[in-house]
Amino acid sequence: MTVLLDIDQLRTFMAIAESGSFTKASEVVHKTQSAVSMQMKRLEERVGKPIFTRDGRASKLTDEGERLLDYARRIVKLNMEAVASLANAELSGRVRLGVPDDYADRYLPEIMARFSNTHPNVELTVVCDPSTDLMDRIDTGDLDLAIITDCDNYHRSETEIIRREQLLWVGSIRHALHLEPTVPLALGRQSCNWRQEAIKELQSLGKPFRILYTSSNSTAVSAAVLSGLAISVLPESGLRPGMRVLGPADGFPPLPPCRIGLLRNRHEPSALADALANHVIQGLDNISEAQAAE
Repeated sequence: MTVLLDIDQLRTFMAIAESGSFTKASEVVHKTQSAVSMQMKRLEERVGKPIFTRDGRASKLTDEGERLLDYARRIVKLNMEAVASLANAELSGRVRLGVPDDYADRYLPEIMARFSNTHPNVELTVVCDPSTDLMDRIDTGDLDLAIITDCDNYHRSETEIIRREQLLWVGSIRHALHLEPTVPLALGRQSCNWRQEAIKELQSLGKPFRILYTSSNSTAVSAAVLSGLAISVLPESGLRPGMRVLGPADGFPPLPPCRIGLLRNRHEPSALADALANHVIQGLDNISEAQAAE
């Protein structure tokens, strides 16, 4: 008898695998923890093998779970592509997307091109602001969707985590600022979580530093790095030619990963916003696959 896998169960399975916890996954998929546990019990019954094992308080994948995860990602992605290309081809109107400029250069070109090809009659309005401002604009109804950095100090339970990236120290490949007694830094504004993490890590090491440039614009921060004026903190997708990643051997401690999430306007849901959300998720998945191939 052929076993058919349930798409919703696979999405929950992926959330657990990525977060390492049934509790955290329940927030991502907007289900109770008991509902998540029941879904995974049924999924294990479908595949006939255990897919999770306990490691302290965390949930780790078994070998069979690792194999299933690869298939789950492909199945869910193909499902979203099919829905986007067939169900909403006739949509028209306007949809508003917010994104921090840290991600705009890397993510938007592919997302906008694919969305425009699929929905040629839709007007896409893009707003570039810091994540905290985008959250406020979602709450006031000024945006339909927002791509945000989801951090511990302003985590929103309704945020869908769609990508994780390592946060990195970066400098110019042509300069050696990391050898200076007092490290010059180019960072975001004071509310920026990446700035707070960078300062906390340097202070914990007792490493002298000074804030040389402050800007919420990633292009300006990158310019300071590439010109050899300062060191900064960027996610993997923000690396540019001419930048050098700095690690413990250079005197810089490891930084935590950053979570990239999708926040929806829950007060005014729309088919247009759902269609764009599918393209955002697909676009980030495509970037992840391309980086893995490299």
